[in-house]
Amino acid sequence: MSSASQTSPVTDTARRAKEAAAALAPLPRTTRDGALLAIADALVARTGEIVEANAADVARARAAGTADSIVDRLTLTPERIAAIASDVRDVVALPDPVGEVVRGSTLPGGLELRQVRVPLGVVGIIYEARPNVTVDAAVLCLKAGNAVLLRGSSSAYSSNTALVTVLRDAVASAGLPADAVQLVPGESRDSVKELMRARGLVDVLIPRGGASLIRTVVEESTVPVIETGTGNCHVYVDEHADLDMAVEILVNSKAQRPSVCNAAETVLVHSGIADAFLPRALAALEKAGVTVHGDGAWAKAGEAGGVDVVPATEEDWATEYLSYDIAAAVVPSLDAAVEHIRRWSSGHTEAIVTSDTSAARRFVSLVDSTAVMVNASTRFTDGGQFGFGAEIGISTQKLHARGPMGLPELTSTKYVVTGEGHVRD
Repeated sequence: MSSASQTSPVTDTARRAKEAAAALAPLPRTTRDGALLAIADALVARTGEIVEANAADVARARAAGTADSIVDRLTLTPERIAAIASDVRDVVALPDPVGEVVRGSTLPGGLELRQVRVPLGVVGIIYEARPNVTVDAAVLCLKAGNAVLLRGSSSAYSSNTALVTVLRDAVASAGLPADAVQLVPGESRDSVKELMRARGLVDVLIPRGGASLIRTVVEESTVPVIETGTGNCHVYVDEHADLDMAVEILVNSKAQRPSVCNAAETVLVHSGIADAFLPRALAALEKAGVTVHGDGAWAKAGEAGGVDVVPATEEDWATEYLSYDIAAAVVPSLDAAVEHIRRWSSGHTEAIVTSDTSAARRFVSLVDSTAVMVNASTRFTDGGQFGFGAEIGISTQKLHARGPMGLPELTSTKYVVTGEGHVRD
């Protein structure tokens, strides 16, 4: 039996989303932006009930012994809700992607051809822990003319339920169908599986979370998936690098915020500057609280400088630490660095530090990741930093969307062909 003919709370929700998407698509920007402004106002006005619901999730998380860092990501305060509302207003000011002409021409026979951006339709978001994603995802999808199905983790169920109630009331008050924003019913894995198999009702799924979540959605979904990938990011310090610059970029890439996907997880250093660079890098990383998992050269430099270096294993090269840890190796050449990156990278972001233009060009041409930084921190791979205003995630796939996904990546296109009675010979 196909997903379209099954009846369950999840498929019923998806059907309503499909109907809402059809009603939402032709609405003008002013109506959609009005709904976003209503959302921002409602978040502020109903902060009390959101915080109360969130407190229940936080209490359960603490009782379960959840790590403080995870509890912090789960927590909503009046100040955080005000900041989320402010972010919503910022999205209102962004250009509307719907209706943008991607390309157009007049064909030899006189037909006018235009390729225009249109909403994707129904977008499902599967994500973990952070309830602010509930608002971010809903607002970005609505701005791009899509209905959204939200499936957060059970740990934030009370928070997400309260937030979606606020969102639905707000969009309905602004003239949009309330079903343009829905929480996928259920807290079990079965509801996630149903969502992943709702092909024909859901147009695309976007998973946001850890490697296991993303892998599960990619491997088990029959609905098309835009894969947001993990971030095993590299910094390569070339033999022609400015050492001061290299140290600063390395520490920023690793330690400015280590728990995010664009933080560096491996540093590779050209053997030609290893003697000069390693002691300085070790001292700076130690000061930043970073533990180095290094090869023999790094271990020797650590011993000489009185810095503990953990012996690196094969597992370290493959690890996205998301912590104050970094893998480190010395390589004999730029090409060896590229070979290491090709083997171990998740395809997210890689950086080279060099004053040699030809080396930079070669690195850029050989490295196949969503973003390649030249003399800049890996931490810049971000929709806000790129000037997109916002992002739904960072895609590491190669189809449709790659890198930080702004509003245009939440649209598809269609061709509009206009003639004057044209018929084909």
